[in-house]
This record gives sequence, C-alpha cells and structure tokens, in this order.
Amino acid sequence: MMACSEPVSSVGDNMSVSAAPRKPRILLASSGSVAAVKFANLCQCFCEWAEVRAVATNPSLYFIDRTAIPKDVILYTDNDEWSSWKKLGDSVLHIELRKWADIMVIAPLSANTLGKIAGGLCDNLLTCIVRAWDYSKPFFVAPAMNTFMWNNPFTEKHLISIDELGISLIPPVTKRLACGDYGNGAMAEPSTIYSTVRLFYESKAQQGLK
Repeated sequence: MMACSEPVSSVGDNMSVSAAPRKPRILLASSGSVAAVKFANLCQCFCEWAEVRAVATNPSLYFIDRTAIPKDVILYTDNDEWSSWKKLGDSVLHIELRKWADIMVIAPLSANTLGKIAGGLCDNLLTCIVRAWDYSKPFFVAPAMNTFMWNNPFTEKHLISIDELGISLIPPVTKRLACGDYGNGAMAEPSTIYSTVRLFYESKAQQGLK
C-alpha cells in the first residue's frame, strides 16, 4: 500500500497535508481462450501504473503461466470463491473484488464467457463479479475467438447486450490465429489494452478536476 502523509502541526497553527492520490485499482480477468497466454504480460503492463488483482476461470489456467505473473498480483480462481467462505457473516469474494476495483478488464473474453455475460449467467467467480458489478464504474472487454465464431450472428447479439450494460469493447484484430486460420478475432495486444484503459481513466480524472 502507498504511504500517506500524516497531518503536520506547528505552534499556533494546524496544517493538514493532503495524502498522495492512490493508484487506480484494476481488476484483470481472463476467460478460456488461447490468448490467455498473454495474460501475465497484461498484468505486467498494468502493474507499472496501478494496483492489480487478477481473476482466472479454470479453462484459462491451461494457458496462463502463473510463474510469470508479478509477485504482488494475487490471482484468484474459482477455488478461492468457495474456500474463502466458511460461515454466515464471512466476506464473499466476488462481492469484495467488485467493491475493491475501480475498473474491470476481461482480456481475453472468450465466446463462451461473452454468451454467459449477455445472458446474465453467473456460474463461476468471474461471471459472479460481472453479475454484481456496479456499472457506474468502467468495464472493458477484449474478445478473442476464431473468425467464424466472431462472425457468428450470436456474437453480434451478445455484443449489443453487453453494450447496453455499459461495457466497453476493445475490438479484436486481424492476424494469423492460433488455429492457423487468418482473419479477425485475435485479442488486441496487451499494450493496446493497457493504453486504452489508462487513457480513459486519466481523461475522466482530468474532467473531474475541471
């Protein structure tokens, strides 16, 4: 945690020193896509600017190199959701993470998790956070899927649904995909996701100062 300045007093005069502004709190999440191989790099990008916590679905763990995630980033999984609760009155992890975060970013967002969010399903830690999210706070997604899945009519319907919730899309890009096909559907690069979120946050912060 960042150190805060304590109030300073002098003889006959009390002066308070404003605490340094805290870093933004970013909740990064990964769903089950091959693009999750870039998740550790995404965490590294954000760690230089923000406090970061991470969430991974069980399928995404097949692709995430957990040893490459920065040591100060806690990675939560579905197991943590259940093991952290013992009795009535205990904190609920998906609610605590929802309260903690200033911004949420799902990257990669798989076709399956996109469909779950659009339909309001909440059957794992990630989708429970989404279902409980305060949509007055920024929420970004960076989809990653095969071109045919991206062009599927259901995808368009699901994107419309999450747009109505206020979720911002960081569009996929066209390149050679993991399956060997060439087309649109690859996740945006971690540096692009980072710069998009940071520019949005700092723009809003500047507006708040005016």
